[in-house]
Amino acid sequence: MPKIIKNDRIIDDAWEIIRISEGQAPESISLADTPTLYPLAVWRSQREQILASSQLAGVWLQSVDNPESLAGDLDRIAVIAIDFPKFTDGRGYSAARLLRERYGYQGEIRAIGDVLRDQLFFMKRCGFDAFAVKSGKDIEDALAGLRDFSETYQGAVDQPQPLFRRRSD
Repeated sequence: MPKIIKNDRIIDDAWEIIRISEGQAPESISLADTPTLYPLAVWRSQREQILASSQLAGVWLQSVDNPESLAGDLDRIAVIAIDFPKFTDGRGYSAARLLRERYGYQGEIRAIGDVLRDQLFFMKRCGFDAFAVKSGKDIEDALAGLRDFSETYQGAVDQPQPLFRRRSD
């Protein structure tokens, strides 16, 4: 079973990620009988069937997808994964912050795709709490990346007050 980092621990990942092949219609995707992360297009086309299923369901967003499209369903989605097609694509950081700060999402936000050790600390600051580290990378080393810095200056999702405010309190 694959492993992920969740809440600063390495755990088994029971979630399956469904990907759509080029030319495949979202409505043609068969729904799984295990905890599954569906692409946003499948969620949009089969939302009622997914929600009626007894299995846990989540959605994964591409970097071009707008998290606002899930705003009305956030209390019904167990996991939202955000795909990083390459480590230099930073749009997923903004999506995580929007989900946490603007839409108040309290569930798991997972980074998937080209997720590397050097990104984890900053991803966590933006609201991610789970990380599927890129295949072939050392997950133990990646976990250590969450502790690369002992203090932060700016406010963020994980610590809303900037350092100067924390010191003056």
